[in-house]
Order: sequence, then structure tokens, then C-alpha cells
Amino acid sequence: MRIDIITVLPELLKSPFEASILKRAIEKDIVEVHMHNLRDYTKMSYNQIDDYQFGGGAGMVMMIEPIDKCISSLKADRDYDEVIYMSPDGETLNQKIANGMSLLNNIIILCGHYKGVDQRVRDAYITREISIGDYVLSGGELGAAVLCDTIIRLIPGVLNNETSALTDTFQDNLLAPPVYTRPSEYKGMKVPDILLSGNFPKIEKWREDKAQERTEKLRPDLLK
Repeated sequence: MRIDIITVLPELLKSPFEASILKRAIEKDIVEVHMHNLRDYTKMSYNQIDDYQFGGGAGMVMMIEPIDKCISSLKADRDYDEVIYMSPDGETLNQKIANGMSLLNNIIILCGHYKGVDQRVRDAYITREISIGDYVLSGGELGAAVLCDTIIRLIPGVLNNETSALTDTFQDNLLAPPVYTRPSEYKGMKVPDILLSGNFPKIEKWREDKAQERTEKLRPDLLK
């Protein structure tokens, strides 16, 4: 998979891809992540990429021309499955979306700023708009990093144990069951006997029951 991220703050995005699972995925050539500074595509003085909005009103708007030039330059080299705009009014990211996007080959992610992008960008170039929650960030970079993490960890070969992702919270619309590790007893707190029994069919049934129970208690909306 190749991910191209269009941003005005590439330095804000670097650290998530220089550590842990994302770094390993890049080093193993499972995924490519490229960041493109939008200011490199403007002809305006002082590398300006925003301007006042027509009709008046507070806040600046990202201009169409540098975004068009950047996207057109990327598309000249390859085909893209999705051109995504990180936006608070996009569809809310969930596990189902991440699962589907992990199967794609090439995607572009556009990070918004200020009052957003010229609507013509959204009309002409964007194929999907995604939000990471009902709140507003100062820019789309942190949202883009979250989206990349949710996608990349699902690609075969990224996690050491590929079945781990299949048992994550929200897979099958259930929260994950409780998990325990050594010691089996700590300050009077004991691990459930069933997990120490070695009876794996019963352990799986216990986990399924606990996942259902936790979901009914904490996120009943997932069961609708």
C-alpha cells in the first residue's frame, strides 16, 4: 500500500511513522508513506496557500490551485483508489471502514486547515470524507495519523501475530473481553480460573460471553 499525505505541517506528522508498528511496516516495505508540503505547490508570495473567503466571514480558506497541482502531480504517476479529506463533517471512522481501506493499494489523504478547503476541491477531487470524531482539531494531520494507524496495522505482515487484529475491540461489533497476564494472583486479585484451565473451547466460550456482556453494558448501540 502507498499513502500520500498532503499537508501544510509535514513535521507534525513525522513522529508517528518513526516509531513502533508503523515504522516496522515501512521498513519491511509493506507500506509506503509519503508527505507532500502543500506550500511547494503554490505560486503565491510567502508560499501562501490560503485566502479570505468570498462573501466575508471569519477565517481563511485553503485555495484550490495548490491542492489541484499537488493532486494532479500525484495522479500523473499512479492511479488512486481513494482521495480522502479529513473533515469533522465526514463519515465517522470505525473498524468497518478501516477493514475495507486496508485492502486498497494507493490512497491520498488531504489534511484541512483554517476554515477548510475551497468547496470546489471537495466537489472535484475528493472521493471520501472521514472524521475521527465530533470535535474540531486545528488541522487534519492528527486525524490522518489516526486513520493511517487503523489501516496499516490490519495489513498482513505488519503485526507479529496477524490474528491479533481479528480479535480487537469492534471487530464483529463487540468490545474485546477482559485480558490477564502473569502473575495469576496479585495482592489478592486472581485471574479467573477458566483462563488457567487449559480447556481452550471453554476459554473461547468464556471470552465470547464476556465480550457480549461488556458490549451490552458499555456500548449497547453496537448491538443494534
